[in-house]
Amino acid sequence: MRTKIAAARIAQSFGCATVIASGRGGHPLRALGDGGRATVIDAKGSPARAYKQWIAGTLVPAGSVSVDAGAMAALSAGRSLLPAGVKAVEGTFERGVCLRVLGSEGQEVARGITAYTSSETQAILGRPSSEFEAHLGYSGPDELIHRNDLVLM
Repeated sequence: MRTKIAAARIAQSFGCATVIASGRGGHPLRALGDGGRATVIDAKGSPARAYKQWIAGTLVPAGSVSVDAGAMAALSAGRSLLPAGVKAVEGTFERGVCLRVLGSEGQEVARGITAYTSSETQAILGRPSSEFEAHLGYSGPDELIHRNDLVLM
């Protein structure tokens, strides 16, 4: 039982509720539905917090971007990462993967899920969003990494 409680506490820290019930018998879920005994460990935090923990601790970055001082200030203030603040792109990556965000000294300052591929990022780095369509052939999101998909390290 101790290991079950320990596992439930880990799940709890990631925003997941846990139900511990007997697995004996033919239909344990039906028994729960019929009022069977169980221990419920409620979630702590929020799904958004769990999502950010997943980004920071689980995903393997597929590349990185280096940012300027203005982007660093914006990130520190809780804002999204815009391509205008990106100085360099490293790696080959697709949309929706995790990237490392590097500061001026090469230190990792954040991680996040990118809205653009590496080639698209290369085409729009340092540019304002008003120029995206001219360089990409379509108008995409203003953010390279939206603040909801970004974790400061």
